[in-house]
Amino acid sequence: ISNISSLKEYIVAFKGIFEQLDKVRMQNNSLSQNEVDAAYSVINAIWQSEDMNYIIGDVDALVSETQDGLLRVKEIVQNLKSFARLDESELNEANLNECIESTLKLAWNELKYKCEIDRQYGELPVLNCAAGQLNQVFMNLIVNAAQAIKNTGKITIKTQKIKNDIVISISDNGEGIPAENIKRLFDPFFTTKPVGSGTGLGLSISHSIVQKHKGSISVQSDVGVGTTFTITLPIVQKSKAT
Repeated sequence: ISNISSLKEYIVAFKGIFEQLDKVRMQNNSLSQNEVDAAYSVINAIWQSEDMNYIIGDVDALVSETQDGLLRVKEIVQNLKSFARLDESELNEANLNECIESTLKLAWNELKYKCEIDRQYGELPVLNCAAGQLNQVFMNLIVNAAQAIKNTGKITIKTQKIKNDIVISISDNGEGIPAENIKRLFDPFFTTKPVGSGTGLGLSISHSIVQKHKGSISVQSDVGVGTTFTITLPIVQKSKAT
C-alpha cells in the first residue's frame, strides 16, 4: 500500500511532464519559441521540484517490491483456502503431508527466527477427513512447540502409516512440561502460559477434533528436554466429523 501511494505521487509528476511534451508535440511548428521555452520551463520546474532523477531510479524498485508483495498475498490466500477448506465439516480426501506443509507456511512468522523444521514425512494414503479441522490441530501443536522453545531450537514433524493408521508426531526440544500438568493438558481452559497469552482451549479443541475422527492424541514430555505430541488417525473413516 505504501508503494502504491508513492507510485500515485510519481504518476502525477510524470503526467505533468507528459502534458507539456504533448503540447509541444501536437502544435508541431505552430508554437513560438517563447511558447516552447515556456513548456520546457514548466518541465524543468517539475523535474527539479519533484526530484525526477530520484523518482526514475526508485520507480522500478517500487514496482518490483509491489509485485513481490502481491505474490506473497496470493500465496497466503491460497494457503488459507487450503488450510480452512470451506467445506471443513464435510469429509473429503486429503493428503496430511500437504496439510501440514500448508499449516507450516501460515505459521512461518512464528517459526522463522527461532525454529529449525525437521520434516520426516512418510508416504501416506489419502485420508477421508475434515481437513480444515485437522489443520487447526496441526496449527495448535506447531505453534505450541515453537512457544515452548525459549531461544532457538528444532521442531521435528514425522508422519508414517502404521498398519491401518496414520501416525503424526510433532516434537520440540523446548522447556518440556512438568509431570503434574500432563494429565490436565487437554482440560478446557487449562494453560501453562502467562495470563493473557493463551485461552487454554487450543489443546482441548484439538483433542475433540481428533476424537471426532475416531483417533487419539497423546503427549510425552521431559522437563528441559522437550515434548512430543502424537496423533493417531484410522485410515478408514465411516462417520462425519462435525
